[in-house]
Amino acid sequence: MAVQHLVIPWAAEDPVVVTDTITWQEAVQALVVFVLGIVLAAVVRRGMVRAIDREGSRHVGRVVGRFVSVVIAAVGAVYALGMVGVRIGPLLGALGVGGIAIAFAAQDILQNFIAGVLLQVRHPFRVGDQIGSGDHEGVVDDVNLRTTVLNTYDGLVVYLPNAEVLKNPIINYTRTPVSRTSLTVGLPYDADLQRAREVLLQACRDTDEVQSSPPPEVWVEELPDSSINVAVRYWHPADIASRWRVRSAVAVSLKTALDAAGISIPFPQRVLWFAPESGAAVSGADAGGPGRRAD
Repeated sequence: MAVQHLVIPWAAEDPVVVTDTITWQEAVQALVVFVLGIVLAAVVRRGMVRAIDREGSRHVGRVVGRFVSVVIAAVGAVYALGMVGVRIGPLLGALGVGGIAIAFAAQDILQNFIAGVLLQVRHPFRVGDQIGSGDHEGVVDDVNLRTTVLNTYDGLVVYLPNAEVLKNPIINYTRTPVSRTSLTVGLPYDADLQRAREVLLQACRDTDEVQSSPPPEVWVEELPDSSINVAVRYWHPADIASRWRVRSAVAVSLKTALDAAGISIPFPQRVLWFAPESGAAVSGADAGGPGRRAD
């Protein structure tokens, strides 16, 4: 039994389909080829994931496998259409003009796709790494053809366009074992800085998870109006949870040690100067120095 096939004229002299009839055997064969193409694409995708992702960088195999599977499925579809007499060449030529408009409309998609490929080449992070990109921080859950998926620390799922991830600085918190954090502590101007420095250093050394190598450091940072600010710098495990946990422990340890040593953390202060002529109160800090009269 023969089935009459519909002719789709794209142009009067060059129709896309030139076969007048197809048999049911040809239709079944084309369907089988199409299904086999999809199955083969799925098998190749899984095989590439297993072959490439041997070092925990699972997103590389995912992206490459998805791209190759799409190509295989497309080739299978084209071959199946050819078996039933569909001429793909004229159809693609006819779509060429419309493809330009589609390319402009899909430029963001293409940009993100290319950025995703570049991320695989540069390999700045892996699935499971804790990273920061732009205003977002979290654990990398997936990198697909369009987005990088982050699980943030407050329980949200953020889909970052690959192009934006590639443009912004990428901070990988788990690529190195340790990182450094700095805390600023204010000391009174009448404090013994050498003794205060020793107190702060010992308090920092005694805090759990503060690394002994490189050792903690305490340096005078600046001399503002009300206090002498010193920077307490220490090293700790690089993951985000450790950063916040150790930062809190160090702050508590520093405050406890200063209290025990009788060193207070000063509050902001202002000195008031009273002009002898009128007795009016003028703030020396605001007036620019002594000797100004209040009219």
